[in-house]
Amino acid sequence: MCYYVAFSVISIALTAFLYPLIYNNTTWNPYAVWIAAWSGTTFVMYGFDWLLSKMGNVSTPDLIFYILCALGGFPGAWLGIFAFRGKLKFLDNVRLYGVLILSMVGHGLLTYHWFVRPLTGP
Repeated sequence: MCYYVAFSVISIALTAFLYPLIYNNTTWNPYAVWIAAWSGTTFVMYGFDWLLSKMGNVSTPDLIFYILCALGGFPGAWLGIFAFRGKLKFLDNVRLYGVLILSMVGHGLLTYHWFVRPLTGP
């Protein structure tokens, strides 16, 4: 339980730092900034998980990665998986890949509904 709280606080603090930093320095849409901030956080958490696994037996709980992906960190998750070569075995991480795919589809549908569809009319 302590790991869940610690990793959640780290994730939220990092996103709370990244969001205004990206928003104030770009002209991006707030939704794009949201995705970028959560992706950056997810990528850093994969690196943090890799570092902790090299140092000892502590690992970031998978639930944290599921939540980060669902909140919009799926691009950072894909980058983190391949950059740090963690959680590559599909059969060992079926739930993670399922959440990643559902997050991509869900956020893609949100993007279409909010940005593309209003431009084409009713």
